[in-house]
Amino acid sequence: MKPEEFTVSESRPLPVILLLDSSGSMEGDKISILNAAVREMLQSFASEDDISAAIHVGVIQFGRTVGWHQPLLPVEDVIAQWSDLAASGKTPLGQALTLLRESLDDRNIISSRAYRPTIVLVSDGKPTDDWGGPMTDLLSSPRASKAARFAMGIGADADPVVLTQFIGSAGGTRVFEAHEASRIQKFFRFVTMSVTTRTRSGNPNQIIPADPDDYDFDY
Repeated sequence: MKPEEFTVSESRPLPVILLLDSSGSMEGDKISILNAAVREMLQSFASEDDISAAIHVGVIQFGRTVGWHQPLLPVEDVIAQWSDLAASGKTPLGQALTLLRESLDDRNIISSRAYRPTIVLVSDGKPTDDWGGPMTDLLSSPRASKAARFAMGIGADADPVVLTQFIGSAGGTRVFEAHEASRIQKFFRFVTMSVTTRTRSGNPNQIIPADPDDYDFDY
């Protein structure tokens, strides 16, 4: 066989999409701790060296603007260009859910080779736009219905109805409540562990039910 006939097969991507509340009510400690938790997650993903899938990360923000704060890219590229979220504006979750659904269905964003995505919703308040229809449309889409879905409500004003509907029965978990900084960090460490466990397995498409409170993260 000639040298040029050798091909190197690329690892299939495992998309991780964070849907993050950047509304004005997140200003202060909440947005600072959220940014720190995301940075820690990215570094943990990048440090994985025994994996059977390539972790890609993207961030959709919903606040003063709705859009891709960070396009979906290999985690090393995300780290190189990451900028922290800033808090301002209202909570247009419905628009963010629509963008997420359109992106999940777009093969130019997530290829047909990709493993089941992990999608994570974090919010500290009630949506300020129509979210019911966009939520139904999202959960009816093939990729979202098969994805590992996690949700965290920050503080007492987070809407449990919205967050519970988002996760449904996916992953066998529940809405995670964060009333203090350490809880935000614990949630993101749990999501990190869930993703890396899949990448190390023989079948990264398999989603193993788990609950954040089953784990004691002491770092």
